Amino acid sequence: MRQNPSFALTDVAELRRLVESNPWATLVSATDDGLVASHYAVLLDDERDDLTIVGHVGKPDDLIHDLGERELLVVVQGPHGYISPGWYGDGPSVPTWNFVSAHLTGVPQILAPDENLAVLDRLVARFESGMPEPRLLWERPNDPDYITRLERGTVGFRLTPTRVVAKRKLSQNRSDDVVETIIAELEGGRSPYADPRLAGEMRRDLDTRRAAR
Repeated sequence: MRQNPSFALTDVAELRRLVESNPWATLVSATDDGLVASHYAVLLDDERDDLTIVGHVGKPDDLIHDLGERELLVVVQGPHGYISPGWYGDGPSVPTWNFVSAHLTGVPQILAPDENLAVLDRLVARFESGMPEPRLLWERPNDPDYITRLERGTVGFRLTPTRVVAKRKLSQNRSDDVVETIIAELEGGRSPYADPRLAGEMRRDLDTRRAAR
């Protein structure tokens, strides 16, 4: 992500929506042995209204990251995709990549076992809720001994970011007509780059900017 102010995303409500809609995150630490990256699902802390997130890592990733001892960078990636210059109309132009992304940095707090269990319970419920027959954490055939062993193999964390860098780059520097064309191509065009989720983000952004004029 280019470290400049262009297309900066600072609205906390929109950042929370980004995290909620895109829970699969990349965790990055700079350790004495070099950079380390892992991938885990995270959730917004349901007791806070800021950008505090909760999650877990499987052991031994807690040791590999020195979790709780140093800064952790959590990268949340929203919809993204290739934008062809052919969608701009006539005139000189080059391709670009539209995206929504946030970098949340801070030193995480390690959760107690009961807190970690609550987070694991929420994670399962979050993703099972859309299934025809949800299998929740505490339901059979799981039993308390199994769930206790499961928790002991993980380390939960809570991270309140002390630094946030986020961007929403969605062709805001183009005219409304061009943005409408790009949205149409992403929604149902014949190219291999069609992506309704990215089109939805662009539509949301365009409608918001129009309403503010």
